[in-house]
Amino acid sequence: MFDAPLDAWYVWLGVATVSLAVFGVAIDLPTSPPPDAASVADTVDSVAGCTYSATAEHPLTARQIRLGSRRLGLRDDGGTAHATFRYGPVVPVFAASDGSDRKLRRILSGTPPSAVFDSSDAFRRAVRTARNRRPSWERAESRLRVRCVSWGGVDATLVSG
Repeated sequence: MFDAPLDAWYVWLGVATVSLAVFGVAIDLPTSPPPDAASVADTVDSVAGCTYSATAEHPLTARQIRLGSRRLGLRDDGGTAHATFRYGPVVPVFAASDGSDRKLRRILSGTPPSAVFDSSDAFRRAVRTARNRRPSWERAESRLRVRCVSWGGVDATLVSG
């Protein structure tokens, strides 16, 4: 008496549609958690807060990184995570074709700034240009590298991911 009649095809169609929608949502859920952006930012802060030259590295599992002067973002199949630096601004350094970026990468790798730039003013300009660059999503390397350097009154925390 309270059963749905078999000729109510629209009920069967509705149940099938809802079932497909629930199945689609379940399939689209990420299989892994998003990257841990907070621990990466903590590594950067541990170097940026130094009053002496320091370096650090942090392994990255994310496929993409968005590195700005005040915050970073990490993205992979598990989602996207963001974190803000406590100390800053930092100097994002990427493998770009720009000559000043190549020079900053050399400093990040351990070369003294005085061996790379002709003057501290040139170093200051390169740091300012890199800090003011608009962040964009880039392919992430396997590790994030951080180095705090000072030369000629210019203090900079170089970060590459």
